[in-house]
Amino acid sequence: MQARRLSIPECFEFTPRVFPDHRGLFVAPFQEEAFVEAVGHRLRLAQTNTSVSRRGAIRGLHFADTPPGQAKYVYCPSGSILDVIVDLRVGSPTFGEWTSVVLDSTDYKAVYIAEGLGHAFMALEDDTVMTYLCSEPYNPAAEHGVNPMDADLALPWPQDIEPVVSEKDVDAPHLKEALEQGLLPRYDECVKYYEKLRAGG
Repeated sequence: MQARRLSIPECFEFTPRVFPDHRGLFVAPFQEEAFVEAVGHRLRLAQTNTSVSRRGAIRGLHFADTPPGQAKYVYCPSGSILDVIVDLRVGSPTFGEWTSVVLDSTDYKAVYIAEGLGHAFMALEDDTVMTYLCSEPYNPAAEHGVNPMDADLALPWPQDIEPVVSEKDVDAPHLKEALEQGLLPRYDECVKYYEKLRAGG
């Protein structure tokens, strides 16, 4: 498995080997040894999620209070998505910046999104399946969102696909509003938490 550090700190792309034969194929989208070598600590697994989305569906931009936050390791076992990660950590050198990766059921790439980062994606095909490995269980009181259509963020949604967004995500504050409301994670607190994870705490 190959690992690649993305432009947002604490965000990684993983590309596993795919083994096709006359029966179909085999692939291991998550491999602990490669993960630990890249990230520096094990992935705590508290919950797994699956979503099925129609073409154009946007889920996100979501994040959780940190610490403990909720790190995610995501891949697409069926269909394809445009996966987008936004640095929402106040004080980060890349605050407000985004990076994106196409995840699909051809290459089976995966992305690790550390605590404090914002995550969103758009399904590029009908019946697209997403699998999430989450470091913490769902905690509604600690979950937040930023409007994925925020013009200031200018996320790279394809112009030829009509976006389908939930009312909850449409009603989420824009980045500037979330900053003013004190909703966003602080970079220094996130870094302390990453250091604790790497120390095995």
